[in-house]
Amino acid sequence: MFSFFRKKPPVPPVAPLNGLPVATAAPVPAAAAGPAPARSFPAGSGSLIGTALVTPMEIPVPAPVAPERQGWMDKLSSGLRKTSSNIAQVFTGAQIDDHLYEELESALLLADTGVKATGFLLADVKRRVAASGATRPVQVKNILIASLTELLRPLEKPLVIGEFKPTVIMVAGVNGAGKTTSIGKLTKHLANEGASVLLAAADTFRAAAREQLAIWADRNTVEIVSQEGGDPAAVSFDAVTAGRARHKDVVLVDTAGRLPTQVHLMEELKKIRRVVQKADPTAPHEVILVIDGNTGQNALSQVRAFDDALQLTGLIVTKLDGTAKGGVLAAIAQEKPVPVYFIGVGEQLDDLETFSAREFALALLA
Repeated sequence: MFSFFRKKPPVPPVAPLNGLPVATAAPVPAAAAGPAPARSFPAGSGSLIGTALVTPMEIPVPAPVAPERQGWMDKLSSGLRKTSSNIAQVFTGAQIDDHLYEELESALLLADTGVKATGFLLADVKRRVAASGATRPVQVKNILIASLTELLRPLEKPLVIGEFKPTVIMVAGVNGAGKTTSIGKLTKHLANEGASVLLAAADTFRAAAREQLAIWADRNTVEIVSQEGGDPAAVSFDAVTAGRARHKDVVLVDTAGRLPTQVHLMEELKKIRRVVQKADPTAPHEVILVIDGNTGQNALSQVRAFDDALQLTGLIVTKLDGTAKGGVLAAIAQEKPVPVYFIGVGEQLDDLETFSAREFALALLA
């Protein structure tokens, strides 16, 4: 479960969610202008436990996952089992040799890690093995977990809610990535934690999108701004204006799914961003891209293209549920380190969680 903020004045001691700490901050008056105290969604829900650093003659041993995170780890490990099983076979031999490194290189490439990230990890593992004096393949596996954790660490950044009122979040993604469903899940948790949310149905390109978002609005008992056949930029402008007037905490803008090669639709996204800025010069405060974990290196291409068009602030990675290889996050960290706010392993509300580099490395490799 997310560590979502509570905003009821005065701020009392907050009971943990499933044993996890909840970030709190001073309340924001409804009529207040300008920046407000920020609340954040801590990466890994505050459960980060540092992986041991490799120093000379030291071989890392992964620390156990916090008990309150074990249920989530079981789901994530299950979703990435295909990749973890393939990589685990590399370390079944009796010695550390060139053959092991060749097998490891192949396994990482097959896991969608990409050429650059694979090269980085291999070089770093070899350096750490030499420095630590490791002699058994299982020790190389632990070293690889530490190396991958360090590579992924720049992606571990909290999503801040409350610095601006409303916080305007623009969500993009290609068709089928799980964009609207992710918006619904995020809305659910925000509403549960006391944040007032307004949805903008700016995906007017797909007929069913507006109805799908309206269902999520009804389920979560939140307001929605929608126009049948309306201009997406106009819907976004109206939503941000309404969010300011109604003193909402968050405005979530659902945009049309599109491929980065669809130039006219990418230009429409840029237009939405410009029009949102007319409604609120500081907005959008977050631009999040939803990517399907099954798309492999194509996900990296999507990150590059959407970042060039919109200046992304974060990612949601979905569908890490058995068929996805998972290694593309290493490629993103190596070549385009846009923070990963959330990862998802299924369709249930609790199948979307904050991203932890160490937990992901453990699930992918252990």
